[in-house]
Amino acid sequence: MNRNASPLTNEVPPTDDTPEAIAIEGVDRDKIRRYFETLNAGQFERTSSLFAPQGQLIPPFEEPIVGPEAIAAYLQQEARGMNLRPKRGEITATAGGTEEVKISGEVKTALFTVKVGWLFILERDEQILSVTVKLLASLAELASLRR
Repeated sequence: MNRNASPLTNEVPPTDDTPEAIAIEGVDRDKIRRYFETLNAGQFERTSSLFAPQGQLIPPFEEPIVGPEAIAAYLQQEARGMNLRPKRGEITATAGGTEEVKISGEVKTALFTVKVGWLFILERDEQILSVTVKLLASLAELASLRR
Protein backbone atom coordinates (compact mmCIF):
# COMPACT_ATOMS: atom_id res chain seq x y z
CA MET A 1 0.00 0.00 0.00
CA ASN A 2 1.27 3.49 -0.83
CA ARG A 3 2.14 5.23 2.42
CA ASN A 4 0.46 8.44 1.19
CA ALA A 5 -2.75 6.54 0.43
CA SER A 6 -5.84 6.70 2.56
CA PRO A 7 -6.06 3.51 4.68
CA LEU A 8 -9.76 3.14 3.84
CA THR A 9 -9.67 3.59 0.07
CA ASN A 10 -6.03 3.01 -0.93
CA GLU A 11 -6.31 6.19 -3.03
CA VAL A 12 -3.43 8.63 -3.17
CA PRO A 13 -4.58 12.16 -2.34
CA PRO A 14 -4.28 14.68 -5.19
CA THR A 15 -1.14 16.80 -5.40
CA ASP A 16 -0.80 20.24 -6.91
CA ASP A 17 -0.12 18.69 -10.32
CA THR A 18 -2.96 16.15 -10.15
CA PRO A 19 -5.98 17.53 -12.04
CA GLU A 20 -9.40 17.39 -10.41
CA ALA A 21 -11.31 14.33 -11.63
CA ILE A 22 -14.08 14.83 -14.19
CA ALA A 23 -17.06 12.54 -14.80
CA ILE A 24 -19.26 12.95 -17.88
CA GLU A 25 -22.64 11.23 -17.98
CA GLY A 26 -22.76 8.90 -21.01
CA VAL A 27 -19.06 9.24 -21.92
CA ASP A 28 -16.35 6.92 -20.65
CA ARG A 29 -13.40 7.84 -22.87
CA ASP A 30 -10.19 8.39 -20.90
CA LYS A 31 -8.66 10.89 -23.36
CA ILE A 32 -11.75 13.08 -23.23
CA ARG A 33 -11.83 13.04 -19.45
CA ARG A 34 -8.12 13.93 -19.37
CA TYR A 35 -8.71 16.75 -21.90
CA PHE A 36 -11.05 18.49 -19.46
CA GLU A 37 -9.03 17.66 -16.35
CA THR A 38 -5.70 18.91 -17.69
CA LEU A 39 -7.21 21.99 -19.32
CA ASN A 40 -8.93 22.96 -16.06
CA ALA A 41 -5.62 22.47 -14.21
CA GLY A 42 -3.83 24.78 -16.65
CA GLN A 43 -1.65 21.89 -17.87
CA PHE A 44 -1.89 22.94 -21.51
CA GLU A 45 1.11 20.89 -22.72
CA ARG A 46 -0.54 17.77 -21.28
CA THR A 47 -3.85 18.75 -22.89
CA SER A 48 -2.23 19.24 -26.29
CA SER A 49 -0.40 15.90 -26.05
CA LEU A 50 -3.79 14.15 -26.29
CA PHE A 51 -4.14 15.33 -29.90
CA ALA A 52 -2.92 13.47 -32.99
CA PRO A 53 0.06 15.15 -34.74
CA GLN A 54 -2.33 16.94 -37.14
CA GLY A 55 -5.12 17.23 -34.56
CA GLN A 56 -7.22 20.37 -34.53
CA LEU A 57 -8.81 22.56 -31.90
CA ILE A 58 -11.60 24.61 -33.47
CA PRO A 59 -12.65 27.42 -31.12
CA PRO A 60 -15.84 29.44 -31.67
CA PHE A 61 -15.49 32.14 -34.35
CA GLU A 62 -11.83 31.27 -35.09
CA GLU A 63 -9.81 29.29 -37.60
CA PRO A 64 -8.67 25.78 -36.57
CA ILE A 65 -5.54 25.54 -34.43
CA VAL A 66 -3.52 22.62 -35.88
CA GLY A 67 -0.98 20.41 -34.12
CA PRO A 68 -0.18 19.87 -30.44
CA GLU A 69 2.45 22.63 -30.25
CA ALA A 70 0.12 25.28 -31.70
CA ILE A 71 -2.76 24.02 -29.53
CA ALA A 72 -0.64 24.31 -26.36
CA ALA A 73 0.39 27.87 -27.29
CA TYR A 74 -3.23 28.83 -28.04
CA LEU A 75 -4.51 27.39 -24.76
CA GLN A 76 -1.73 29.11 -22.82
CA GLN A 77 -2.88 32.43 -24.24
CA GLU A 78 -6.66 31.96 -24.35
CA ALA A 79 -7.74 29.38 -21.75
CA ARG A 80 -6.11 30.58 -18.52
CA GLY A 81 -8.63 30.77 -15.71
CA MET A 82 -11.35 28.88 -17.57
CA ASN A 83 -13.19 26.10 -15.82
CA LEU A 84 -14.79 23.64 -18.23
CA ARG A 85 -17.76 21.76 -16.80
CA PRO A 86 -18.85 18.98 -19.13
CA LYS A 87 -22.11 17.42 -18.01
CA ARG A 88 -23.37 14.79 -20.43
CA GLY A 89 -22.61 13.36 -23.80
CA GLU A 90 -23.08 10.62 -26.34
CA ILE A 91 -20.72 8.53 -28.44
CA THR A 92 -21.37 7.59 -32.06
CA ALA A 93 -19.18 5.28 -34.16
CA THR A 94 -18.58 6.48 -37.72
CA ALA A 95 -18.24 4.42 -40.90
CA GLY A 96 -14.55 5.38 -41.11
CA GLY A 97 -13.70 3.75 -37.79
CA THR A 98 -13.51 6.96 -35.78
CA GLU A 99 -15.86 8.03 -33.01
CA GLU A 100 -17.81 11.24 -32.63
CA VAL A 101 -18.37 12.30 -29.06
CA LYS A 102 -20.83 15.14 -28.44
CA ILE A 103 -20.71 16.74 -25.00
CA SER A 104 -22.75 19.55 -23.50
CA GLY A 105 -21.85 21.62 -20.48
CA GLU A 106 -20.62 25.06 -19.59
CA VAL A 107 -17.49 27.14 -19.30
CA LYS A 108 -17.00 29.40 -16.32
CA THR A 109 -14.61 32.34 -16.36
CA ALA A 110 -14.02 35.10 -13.84
CA LEU A 111 -16.57 37.25 -15.69
CA PHE A 112 -19.29 34.89 -16.93
CA THR A 113 -20.60 31.36 -17.37
CA VAL A 114 -21.74 30.23 -20.82
CA LYS A 115 -23.33 27.04 -22.18
CA VAL A 116 -20.98 25.18 -24.51
CA GLY A 117 -20.97 22.09 -26.70
CA TRP A 118 -17.88 20.11 -27.66
CA LEU A 119 -17.62 17.75 -30.62
CA PHE A 120 -14.66 15.39 -30.36
CA ILE A 121 -13.49 13.17 -33.22
CA LEU A 122 -11.38 10.30 -31.88
CA GLU A 123 -9.17 7.79 -33.69
CA ARG A 124 -9.42 4.11 -32.80
CA ASP A 125 -6.64 4.55 -30.21
CA GLU A 126 -8.58 7.49 -28.74
CA GLN A 127 -6.12 10.11 -30.00
CA ILE A 128 -8.02 13.32 -30.56
CA LEU A 129 -8.33 14.24 -34.24
CA SER A 130 -10.38 17.34 -33.54
CA VAL A 131 -12.34 19.24 -30.93
CA THR A 132 -14.92 21.73 -32.16
CA VAL A 133 -16.16 24.12 -29.47
CA LYS A 134 -19.57 25.74 -29.99
CA LEU A 135 -21.32 28.31 -27.88
CA LEU A 136 -24.84 27.12 -27.07
CA ALA A 137 -26.03 30.38 -25.55
CA SER A 138 -28.88 32.32 -27.12
CA LEU A 139 -28.22 35.67 -28.81
CA ALA A 140 -29.70 37.43 -25.78
CA GLU A 141 -27.36 35.52 -23.44
CA LEU A 142 -24.35 36.35 -25.61
CA ALA A 143 -25.33 40.02 -25.78
CA SER A 144 -25.55 40.18 -21.99
CA LEU A 145 -21.92 39.00 -21.75
CA ARG A 146 -20.75 42.29 -23.28
CA ARG A 147 -22.05 44.34 -20.34
